[in-house]
Formats: sequence, C-alpha cells, structure tokens
Amino acid sequence: AQGQYAQAEPLYKRSLAIREKALGPDHRDVALTLNNLASLYKDQGQYGQAEPLYKRALAIWEKALGPDHPDVATSLNNLAELYRAQGQYAAAEPLCKRALEIAEKALGPDHPDVAMYLNNLAGLYDTQGQYALAEPLYKRALAIREKALGLDHPDVAHTLNNLAWLYTVQGQYVQAEPFYKRSLAILEKALGPDHPEMAKTLENLAQLYRKTDRVSEAEKLEERAASIRAIKR
Repeated sequence: AQGQYAQAEPLYKRSLAIREKALGPDHRDVALTLNNLASLYKDQGQYGQAEPLYKRALAIWEKALGPDHPDVATSLNNLAELYRAQGQYAAAEPLCKRALEIAEKALGPDHPDVAMYLNNLAGLYDTQGQYALAEPLYKRALAIREKALGLDHPDVAHTLNNLAWLYTVQGQYVQAEPFYKRSLAILEKALGPDHPEMAKTLENLAQLYRKTDRVSEAEKLEERAASIRAIKR
C-alpha cells in the first residue's frame, strides 16, 4: 500500500510457499496470496508476471467455490482490469460482464459490489469512446452507491468524477461541472482537503475550465492539485 514493492514481494512469496505446503496447491488461501502477488506485479506494470498468477487464482476459486461465487467475480474483475491496463479491451469485456452477472445473481442488483463492476465495465467502454454504453452503467452504479453507502461516501465521489469526465470528453461541460464539484465536496469532507484522491478531480475540473476559457479558475485548481501531489511525495 505504501509502494514498497521490493519489501512486499518476498513476503508474499514466502506466504505462498507456506500455504502451498501446508494447505495444498489448490486451497482457497493459496489463491488469495496468488491474487495479492499478482496485484503487486500489476501495480508495477509487470503484466506478464501478473497474468498467470491471476489465472491460477481464478482456477482455484472456481474449483473450490464454484463458478458463481462472489470471490470468482472478484478474480474475474482483477484479470479484466489487468487486460484493460494493457489495452486488451476485447479480452477484458467478457470478464467484466461475467463478474457483473455473478455479483447480481449472488448478491442482488443493489449490492455495492455490483456498483463496482458496473463502474469498471463503464470505464472499459469509456476508454474506447463508447460513451452511449458507458453512461447508463455509470448512472446505475451511482444510484446503487448513493443508496447503499450514503450520499457522502468516497465511492460516490469516484463515480461522480467518472460521469463528469464522460461528459467533459463529449463537450457537455454544463452537465459535467456540478458532478466534479460534488465529487470534490464529498472527498474533502470524507478524506480531508489534502488527500491524494483530491488531486485528480481537481485536475479534471481545471481541464474543464480551460476548455471553457476560465483560465484563472483553472490555474487555481492546478496549483492546489500540484500542492497536494507535492505533499504526497
């Protein structure tokens, strides 16, 4: 979580070796460590090392828990996000859809995990410029999160930011601005004014202001975002 990957990697590997020996190579706890190690590689851009670990974790969970278990949905989502990071959208899409289907069936249509998978599938479409497909998914994710988590939850802010960005790239600035502002208000209240997650939304809103010739407002937001990033470093 602190980005100290060199320190984390041998601990995950030792954990994996212990679990494989003590529990067997197909135990669900082995899959958990495989998933964690894969995520570590993904965060470093080492996609070739991450993929086989994610796939092995998925196979273990499917065998141990059944193909329709929520943990299988999580594993599918992780693999989909790996493909998305590499621009392999055709490979990611069916995994996203299957994860969503499993979660809706196992957890119900209004569960926060369903919102997460909706958000990720929308993001996949968004990245490819398929905005008409992305928008209703973002909106449904937002409605679920507002109802299940409350209006001031950071996950609500994340979806608001995503939806605002969708409008921004389509030139729908009037629709986008209030979503950015509400996202910022939630993050500032929930996480504090100098939290790293504030910076991205500040930069997005600044970009909107630049596109609408509000340069002085944009510069203030950019300065604030830069200050937050400096604190993070």
